[in-house]
Amino acid sequence: MNSATAARAAFRTMHDDFFTLPNAVSVWEARKLNELGFKAIASTSHGLSLTLGKNDYSATIDETLENLRVLVAASNLPVNADFEAGFAVDAQGVAANVRRAAETGICGLSIEDRTGDALYDLPVAVERLKSARASLDGIDKAFVLVGRTESYLVGYPDLGATIERLKAYSDAGADVLYAPGVSKPDEIKAIVEAIAPKPVNVVLISPRMTVDDMRALGVRRVSVGGFLQTAAWATFESAAKSLSQGGGLPAESFG
Repeated sequence: MNSATAARAAFRTMHDDFFTLPNAVSVWEARKLNELGFKAIASTSHGLSLTLGKNDYSATIDETLENLRVLVAASNLPVNADFEAGFAVDAQGVAANVRRAAETGICGLSIEDRTGDALYDLPVAVERLKSARASLDGIDKAFVLVGRTESYLVGYPDLGATIERLKAYSDAGADVLYAPGVSKPDEIKAIVEAIAPKPVNVVLISPRMTVDDMRALGVRRVSVGGFLQTAAWATFESAAKSLSQGGGLPAESFG
């Protein structure tokens, strides 16, 4: 068994229990998260776009693939790719791009059902996910596929419709289900119960949400999107403002 195959098998097994999946952009971040004891990391399209000086959803597929190669090479941790909507509209294009992503050495990836500020019609979204599943299975059946519905993020916070989509994505071959933007405990619990026994990923989107709370609700995977990066940049801006006003740097700047 080669190292990539072993990593994918290990990453899949991690979903049998609860774990936190922090998102990284750089080599330093990946290695630091490894040092801190995390067992896997994810990329972040939001964090990557901001790092490149672009708006969210502006990183190209080539920029995304290069970032995945960087993260895979940075440590021995399994990497889950935030692969947006597959960088293609049609199912065949999604399959081809997923294959390119898999070749970077990642262990899992997510496919969104968003097109601009709207959702793909459910049958179209299902076909796109089935195509991604088939593409991954052609390389390694241990690949973890995450089915995402962006309903809450594009202005359709309908819990029933969201669960319907997640169930359809589960039937289409998704191993993990994910509806970013859901934050109310009762809604998270309803999704967990509806999707069981498959695992649900939740992203922390407010200071009121904690890892321990998500574990208690039955969530099995917690991610943070680009919020580790925005936290770091907020500290950077605060320190830079201090310099611009004649002050010094905070004590943590000096290790």
